Amino acid sequence: MWAILSILVENKPGILFKVTHLFRSRNFNIDSISVGVTQNPEFSKMTITTIGDEKQIEQIVKQLDKMIDTIEVKRLDDKKTVFRELSLFRVKVSKPSDSMEINNIANSFGAKVHDARKDSLMVELTSTPDQINNLQELLAPYEILDIARTGVAALQRGGD
Repeated sequence: MWAILSILVENKPGILFKVTHLFRSRNFNIDSISVGVTQNPEFSKMTITTIGDEKQIEQIVKQLDKMIDTIEVKRLDDKKTVFRELSLFRVKVSKPSDSMEINNIANSFGAKVHDARKDSLMVELTSTPDQINNLQELLAPYEILDIARTGVAALQRGGD
């Protein structure tokens, strides 16, 4: 099962290493990670996505919660959370009609096209990981030259 973890930590050197080391030592994979300073510069928020069964996810949450530099650990319910990821794709343009077709695909996802060149286009999409994967699947036949993804950023909806 896919899980989104929101971790509020003290904003000091080494905390990212400590958190990722905890995952590694427990043989957990991190699917995505994003980290940023909060409105209070003394704290940072990490958003980590991972996959595991219920028991494994509970274990990693408990271990994270025990860390000294950790202020709060929450497992976010994806139905009560707004989560997005930014992705950039550089896609090969082999013939003139490719450019129009790639633009149409991008538009159908609400993506933006940047850096249009004779031989490539850059497509930007901010969406859920599933939607990004769907776009990637549709762009694959044109040959994706490069991909960059930021990792998931998430906030629980208000009132929960």
